[in-house]
Amino acid sequence: MKQVLMIGAAALGLAACAPQVPDSGAGFREYGQFQPAPPAPVSSAPAAATGAPLAAPMSAAATTPPAPQGGMQPAIPSSDLAAAGIGAASPAADPATGRTAGVDATPGNAAPPLMNNPGLSDEQSFQAVASRETIQSDAERRAAQAAAYQVVQPGAVPDRPQDAGPNIVAYALGAPNVKGQAWYSRFIFASKAREARNCAKYVSDDAAQRAFLSRGGPDRDPMGLDPDGDGFACNWDPAPFKQAAGN
Repeated sequence: MKQVLMIGAAALGLAACAPQVPDSGAGFREYGQFQPAPPAPVSSAPAAATGAPLAAPMSAAATTPPAPQGGMQPAIPSSDLAAAGIGAASPAADPATGRTAGVDATPGNAAPPLMNNPGLSDEQSFQAVASRETIQSDAERRAAQAAAYQVVQPGAVPDRPQDAGPNIVAYALGAPNVKGQAWYSRFIFASKAREARNCAKYVSDDAAQRAFLSRGGPDRDPMGLDPDGDGFACNWDPAPFKQAAGN
């Protein structure tokens, strides 16, 4: 109960300290009487009729820009611009080409001459061809082309030389096993290190397989190219050949 009384007393104290809003004396119905009066219309009579003096025109000194201050460079003289080909004055035209030097894009400036490049063909230009060719000359050229035409008859495919070495394609198609499957006996001391060292001597796995077959393979492996005994030297694999043949 004591706390409620203390809160009520504090609220009354704050209300007593609040500033009072002054009464304007105007009710809502009387608001229109306190609107400001509209401004007076401006007279359209000239200033001379009322006796007011007219504004004096600005003198030439007032329109001249002030001199540059703070170290700024003055404007470039018109004579220097004309010498550079900028502005109304332009250098004289070159008698050889008829063009003026500098920047000049006026309609009176002659167009640059077109350079004739003998390396470019004008056979696609009807006007150029018609100016130097006739129906008779075109017929003579077509006759010369027909006379130079030759028909080459196909010949027989040359036979494969007999000394080409073992046929690795036929060997791949007839292999009874797959790569990695031991099929032949090998020396017990055959090693992968010797295989890698000897296989590096050949430009391709096909060349290594041919050398392997020509030196007693697949039954023997004197060069150590097939230490696992699958009958395939180095990284050579018969699977692509069988796949191409549909086996």
